[in-house]
Amino acid sequence: MTPAKVVLVGADGCKAGWIAVLREPGSTPRNPDAAPSVDVFPTFAALLAAIPDDAVVAVDMPIGLPEFSQKGGRGPEAQVRPLLGARQSSVFSIPSRAALYADTGDFTTTEAWYAAHLRASDVARTTSDPPRGVSIQAFGIFSKIREIDALLIARPELRGRVFESHPEVAFCRLNGDRAMLLPKKIKGSVNPAGMAERKALLCRHGYDMDFLDQPPPRGAAADDFLDAAAMMLIAGRIVGGKAKPFPNPPLADGFGIPVAIWA
Repeated sequence: MTPAKVVLVGADGCKAGWIAVLREPGSTPRNPDAAPSVDVFPTFAALLAAIPDDAVVAVDMPIGLPEFSQKGGRGPEAQVRPLLGARQSSVFSIPSRAALYADTGDFTTTEAWYAAHLRASDVARTTSDPPRGVSIQAFGIFSKIREIDALLIARPELRGRVFESHPEVAFCRLNGDRAMLLPKKIKGSVNPAGMAERKALLCRHGYDMDFLDQPPPRGAAADDFLDAAAMMLIAGRIVGGKAKPFPNPPLADGFGIPVAIWA
């Protein structure tokens, strides 16, 4: 199987659900007749339903959950952080599966949201060594982690098609194993210089700047779009045998789901 024969998909979570950059078989990003496309899907299941059964997806979301959380993370996190220099804070440790499923309600008020965060942190502390709670940022993506986790438990055949990656690890690997010099965000706001650095790198790997400069679809942010574009390149590296899993070989969680960051 080669990248020219399968649909390649890069995905990232966003406010509206999931943003995905897709490349059709046989196309290249610079081919105007078969340029990549970008779309937003309300759920990860909807994204999968919209692509062929043999499409390969690289997604910026943790895959494979620990039953007990150790210092430094599941294993992949500790391996990729040293590659990233000043960007390593973008890689956070994943709490236990019990913490991720501690509260799966639909929170309609801010008070309910923070109460659920406290409950998840309480469970996380009892299932980690040293005891550690959950950051509010990590809690914000719990529902998306659960989406993928539930699909990979129910549909084991997806485990050979849906791969975890990480944008800053992807950019580093695409940049000849040199981490990006500039942050993508500063104090929660997009950093134009950091975005420009990453766009230039993506263009060196075949993207057209006009494609990257377009406004992201409604419900997705500009950095979500850029991350999904990087994930699509990693999907191609996976199919082409150029990607490396961290760790190598991948670990497995209690359900047999592979645990590795690919890039």
